[in-house]
Amino acid sequence: MDETIDRYLQFLKTERNASPETLRGYANDLGSLTDYLDDRVGSRPHPSAVTVHQLRGFVAYLHDCAYARSTVARRLACLRSFFRFCQREQIVASNPAQALRTPRAGRKLPHYLSTDEIVTLLETPDATTPDGLRDRAMLETLYSSGLRVSELVGIDLDDWDQSGTVRVMGKGAKERLAPIGSHAALAIDRYLFARQPKKPTEPAMFLNRLGTRMSDRSVRRLLEKHIHACGLSQKTTPHTLRHSFATHLLDGGADLRSVQEMLGHASLTTTQIYTHVSSKRMRDTYEASHPHAKPA
Repeated sequence: MDETIDRYLQFLKTERNASPETLRGYANDLGSLTDYLDDRVGSRPHPSAVTVHQLRGFVAYLHDCAYARSTVARRLACLRSFFRFCQREQIVASNPAQALRTPRAGRKLPHYLSTDEIVTLLETPDATTPDGLRDRAMLETLYSSGLRVSELVGIDLDDWDQSGTVRVMGKGAKERLAPIGSHAALAIDRYLFARQPKKPTEPAMFLNRLGTRMSDRSVRRLLEKHIHACGLSQKTTPHTLRHSFATHLLDGGADLRSVQEMLGHASLTTTQIYTHVSSKRMRDTYEASHPHAKPA
């Protein structure tokens, strides 16, 4: 089983150009299956020996452990993909995961910040220091362009176009141009004057204290520091700025297709969650303001 999983992950990396985050996620999902089989079956059977009954037991185990339905659904998708690979490689005769039913996932409304909270956060870094200039530029870029944190740290100097766009590499190695607003552009220009690379040829735009490319984890850690300093919700993550970007665009009248393109979503369904956020805000405003909206 372990050897086949390694082959599958290598296939995802070389043939599907999967990101490191995706590979880690799939490795964890398949690792949870092998751990379950170790515990319940007493061994890690060859993929051809895994039965539908065992997989159903695994799904029941996930539910018993109170995993979120979205987590269960993701692991089922991983299993189907893994056994589909095994079937293609003639390791198994059929896909035992195909018969498993995906749980209906309830969708949580994304956490986002108000425009006032965004301003508070963006003004928190100390703009008199190189690190503060960098942090301000990163936060402005996340909010201005709705980037994923992995896209932000992947930006090179050559990707930045001062006319107002930045080239980013999204999920599945899909390249797109993201808009950069005037506030973010100014913050980037100020940071670039203070940027101190370890080597003159360092391509990365955003650098850590060693003068090399920032990591996802570093950005999350820095955001946590600024969130704590300005007193905003501890639920705030780099993705919160992406949620805020999309919500504020729709509140301002942007059409859904344009927001989908700017976010780099493959499916419009993924973007539609933000319409529920905007609709809820509209309803709350109506009920708070209209005299006949309140209970008699």
